[in-house]
Amino acid sequence: MNIPNLLTVLRVFLIPFFILLFYMPFSWSYWASAAVFAVAAVTDWLDGYLARRWQQSTPFGAFLDPVADKLMVAVALVLLVEEHANLWLSIPATVIIGREIVVSALREWMAEIGARAHVAVSKLGKWKTAAQMVALVILLGNPPQYSAIVLLGYLLLIVAAALTLWSMVQYLLAAWPHLNPGHEKK
Repeated sequence: MNIPNLLTVLRVFLIPFFILLFYMPFSWSYWASAAVFAVAAVTDWLDGYLARRWQQSTPFGAFLDPVADKLMVAVALVLLVEEHANLWLSIPATVIIGREIVVSALREWMAEIGARAHVAVSKLGKWKTAAQMVALVILLGNPPQYSAIVLLGYLLLIVAAALTLWSMVQYLLAAWPHLNPGHEKK
């Protein structure tokens, strides 16, 4: 166990505290849950940076890091959909969670056939993650009342959902020759 892996494990352990803080009946609970989510988002970046910088990448970290990310984001989206109960949040949340399921399954299948590199994380995915994390911190940190900051959170989440769809299409196009071998170019 190294520091990057510990940071990833910390992210998973933060989830119950994040949920508890979100449901606390205090005015500060919005910002407390947003702060925990922000810490998790920073550890997501930091664990990858440290693992590369210190050359401490491990199979355990490679497995758990994307799982921890997807769990934290999916939990945040589910909590926000319940809290906000509107299409501005529900549609992007559905797109983001649905894409994660599709791309995770695609990556797993591609790994089984030895073609995992064709669906590696792209730079577009980094932009999507940045927009998504900022949107979620904004939305978690504010009550579900229309305000300029909440509208900014919705807008960023819609941008993240659009980038999510775009990146999914890119992954599917990259994997298409493996998914449909009978229709390869001759």
